[in-house]
Amino acid sequence: KTISHCINFNDVKAAYEIIKPFIHRTPLIQCSAISKLAGCNIFLKTENFQKTGSFKIRGATNALSHVAKKDSVKCVVTHSSGNHGQAVAKAAYSFGIPAYIVMPTTSPQCKKDAVKSYGGIVIECKPTEHDRVKMAETVLAEKGGTFIHASQTPQVMAGQGTLAMEMLEQNPDLDAIVAPVGGGGMISGIAVAAKALKPSIKVYAAEPEEANDCYLSKINGYRTPLKKTPVTIADGVKVTIGENAWPIIRDLVDDVITVSEEEIKQATVLVWERAKLVIEPTSGVGVAAVIGKKLLSAKGFDNSVKNIGLVLCGGNVDLCS
Repeated sequence: KTISHCINFNDVKAAYEIIKPFIHRTPLIQCSAISKLAGCNIFLKTENFQKTGSFKIRGATNALSHVAKKDSVKCVVTHSSGNHGQAVAKAAYSFGIPAYIVMPTTSPQCKKDAVKSYGGIVIECKPTEHDRVKMAETVLAEKGGTFIHASQTPQVMAGQGTLAMEMLEQNPDLDAIVAPVGGGGMISGIAVAAKALKPSIKVYAAEPEEANDCYLSKINGYRTPLKKTPVTIADGVKVTIGENAWPIIRDLVDDVITVSEEEIKQATVLVWERAKLVIEPTSGVGVAAVIGKKLLSAKGFDNSVKNIGLVLCGGNVDLCS
């Protein structure tokens, strides 16, 4: 089975050394209100404090460092609903490489503005996965650059896995890690690193009911993309899990927990009000999975699971909407 994994723990360890000078080691903090609602000790990995406002800078920096080693690089291209675009723009700027970011017209204005502020060139497209891919291909053909996928480029996945390394350094007693899943780059990177460092640890993905392709894929035993673009407040996880992430999710992620739109909204507001942390609704997906007690019935969850690391993946919320 493991033959089909595109990254291993050595890739994550190498990424950690590369990206350390470029990123924040974000705090792992407790909020008693959230722990009380969850019925166990919840440790929040505050990637909303990360550079560019999300974990995406980890994978983007690792990927760009590899691209920068090539002499022939003209530019980098990606498509993103926002956070990955910002991260690639900033990482590309750090390495002195132009970045073209294809973004759906529906992306929050704050995310488009942020990409531009990091020196990225925004190219807008219709808000479907198909249109994003097509536009990115067009730009690539025109500019002749290197494509960096938000979740399926192996160096990106390895970079996201550094989250688990940091979390287990900050608290070696974590029994489980919960993180939202969209394309699957973060959860697969986390699973590879966490299970290598601590084989007994459980890794759970959280997903909106409206965008439940990872949940369906785990049940079916094969990658099961959604037929149409989902409508969810969690704009960071609308995409389908990718071909590179799927084998790792299949083999190493213990279970997938789905939550409703109402639960996501309530969880997001709870974090704003009680933890005093500005998170985006995509971060609320993981919180909802934990406070809704749905985790208690997840596969592999038992009384031995006392300490849970929860990734707050980002804080790029349009406060005006």
